[in-house]
Amino acid sequence: MAILSGKPEDEPLHSGEVFHLWSYLYSTKGCLVSMQVFINHCGDNDLKAFFEDLLESGFTQEAQQVETLLKETGIRLPPAPPDRPNVEVQDIPAGARFNDPELAILVQKELMTGKVLCSYVMGIATREDIREMFGDFHTQKEENEVKLLQIMKQKGWLTLPPLNIK
Repeated sequence: MAILSGKPEDEPLHSGEVFHLWSYLYSTKGCLVSMQVFINHCGDNDLKAFFEDLLESGFTQEAQQVETLLKETGIRLPPAPPDRPNVEVQDIPAGARFNDPELAILVQKELMTGKVLCSYVMGIATREDIREMFGDFHTQKEENEVKLLQIMKQKGWLTLPPLNIK
């Protein structure tokens, strides 16, 4: 057990950590491309600004952190899909375009499932630095989900389930 005493950065990754770090990076790289597409489809300026901020300060930073950790430990990186070009929303035919409430729900779902995955990785990780990193990711996703919820409420896009009032 001497291998587990000392700095977390010097401890080896166990197979669950390797699998989930690699998988998280792979899905995050896919999410980066999805966000580029969503930004192209977005017509609302507030939502578009939120998506652009989320792309840069959220998903891109997370991908860089996990990629750095995998490189330092000698793990081969997953493939990344190519970036999407910028297009104007007017150039996308109306029948092929996502509307803004649909985009908000898709991103909300991504943030919610991301929080679940972050919680899981925190639970299986034995290295404190990985637990802390995914705890930070979880907190950031929660903050972004609250911002998105506020936008959805402000725009009238939030659909509530039936209320049970007695």
